[in-house]
Amino acid sequence: MENIHRETVAALDLGANFFRMIIAEINSDGSINILDDLQKNTSLGRDTFTKRRIGVEAIYETCSILDGFVKLMKDYGVKFYWAVSTSGIREAENREYVLEQIRVRTGILIEVINTSQERFLVFKALRDKIENSNEIYNEGAMILNIGSGGIEVSIYNEGSLKFTEYIKIGSLRLREILGGLESKTLNFSEVMTEFVESRIYTLRNYLESYKVKNFVGLGGSFKFLLKIYAAGEKRYISRESLSDFLNKIKNMTTKRICEKFDINTEEAKLLLPSTIIVETFLNMTLAEGVHVPKISLRHGMLIDMLSKKLDPSKKRMFDHDIISSVWYIGKKYGIDKEHSERVKDLSLAIFDKTKRFHRLGNRERLFLEIAAILHDVGKYVNLNEDGFYCYNIIYYEEILGLSDKNLNVVANVVRYHGEEMPSLSHENYKSLNFTDKIIVSKLAAILKLAEALNISKKNKIDNNIDISIEDRNVYFDLDTYKDCTLEMWSFKNNGEFFEEVMGVKPIIKIKN
Repeated sequence: MENIHRETVAALDLGANFFRMIIAEINSDGSINILDDLQKNTSLGRDTFTKRRIGVEAIYETCSILDGFVKLMKDYGVKFYWAVSTSGIREAENREYVLEQIRVRTGILIEVINTSQERFLVFKALRDKIENSNEIYNEGAMILNIGSGGIEVSIYNEGSLKFTEYIKIGSLRLREILGGLESKTLNFSEVMTEFVESRIYTLRNYLESYKVKNFVGLGGSFKFLLKIYAAGEKRYISRESLSDFLNKIKNMTTKRICEKFDINTEEAKLLLPSTIIVETFLNMTLAEGVHVPKISLRHGMLIDMLSKKLDPSKKRMFDHDIISSVWYIGKKYGIDKEHSERVKDLSLAIFDKTKRFHRLGNRERLFLEIAAILHDVGKYVNLNEDGFYCYNIIYYEEILGLSDKNLNVVANVVRYHGEEMPSLSHENYKSLNFTDKIIVSKLAAILKLAEALNISKKNKIDNNIDISIEDRNVYFDLDTYKDCTLEMWSFKNNGEFFEEVMGVKPIIKIKN
C-alpha cells in the first residue's frame, strides 16, 4: 500500500467583517481533512471603508483575535500557515503600519492579496467542490462572489472561463456608503438598487448576452440567506422566494430584522444590500434560482497549499482558467487573435527548447504565455508606440491569480516586446528587484524573437522549431516554403538583445 504523506496546515482569511481560520490535514492522495473551522467578528472594515484608515482600537482587537488563533494552531501542531487579508486591510491607507504591528505583537505574517488572487482561490475551491458537475460550466454559469468590500462576477460557458470582473459594491461597503440616506427616504431599498445598477450599467448587456442557465453564489452573504431560509443540505434559493424575501425586508429596520430572523446586528445590517445585489445579478440570467455550494476562500487556500506541497498535478487545471481569462482581456482590447495565438505558440516553443540558457521554470513560462497573448493590447490606444501603452493597460488590469508583483513582471515583458530595450531610465523597469529584472529581460528576449517570426502576420513559420547549438551559436531550423525575407530581417535585429541576455547568438536556418 502506498504511503500517504500528511501535513497539518492552517488557512487564515482576515476579511473586512470577519476573521476566519480553518485548520486541516492535507494528504498526498489529494484529500483534505478539516480539523477545525472558526469565525470571529471584527470592526476592521468599518474603519477602512469610512475613514480609509484603521484605528488603534481595531488594531488591538485584531491582535487579540490573532493571539487566540496562534494558540489554537499550536494546540493542533500546525506546521505551516498561510494568512491573507482582503479589502479590509488592503484598502487602508495605513496598512503597512497595521501589518507591522500585527507581526510584532502576534508573530503572524499577513499577505495582502489583490482581488484577482482572491477570486482565483475561490475558483479553486469551486472547481474542487463541483468537479463532477461539468455540465454546469458547459451550459453556462454566472458565479457571483459577494464580499464585504466588493463583488466578483464571472461567466463560465462551454466549459471555459469567459469573463471575470471585480466591482466595488460589496455588502458592507454599500451599507457604509449609503447608510446616511436611510433616514432621509422611505424608499431606501430602491436607492440602494439604483446605486448597484449605476455601477454595473456598462456590463449589463455583456452579461445578459451569454444567457446562462446556472447561477452560483459564493461568500458570507449567501450563508446569511441560507441561514434564514433554513435550507439545510439543499443549499438552493429559488428566484421566486428571493423576490418575496426582498419585498418582506426592504422596509424593515435593522432592529426588526434582528428580532424577526434571530441574527446579530452586523448580519442584519448586511442583509438588505446582500439581497439586492443577488437579485440584481440573478435577473441577468435564465436561472431559476441560486446554487450555494459550501466553499470559501479558506478552502481555496487549502487546495492551493495541497497543489504546491503534495499534489502539483492540480495546478495545470487552474492555469487553464487563468489563460481563458487572459483571452477575454485581449478580446476587450481588440487583439488579432490568430496572430496572438501564433506568437504565443512560437514563444513557448522557444522557451521550452532554450531552457539550458534561461533556466526559468513553469511560473515564468506562464508569465510568457500571458505576455504573448496580450503583447499587442497597446495598439488599442496608439498604433505606433504600443509598448508604453501595453505596460499601462496590463498594469492596471486584474489578471486572474496574479499578485501585483507578478502582474508588474508581465506588464514589463510586454512593454519590451517591440523595439524598446529594458532601461534603468524607465521607472517601471528600474523599480523591479534584481531577480525580476533578469526574468523580464529573458522573457522579453524570447517574445521579441517570436514576434519577429510572425511580423508579417501571415503565419509563414511552423511552430515546430528545431533548435541546435554549436559553440556560441543557437540555430533556429525553420520549416517553411514561403519567402521569409521580412521575418529574417526582424529576427536578426532582435537577435542582438537575445545574445546580450542569454549569451548565445540566435541564427535562422531555413530547411526548404
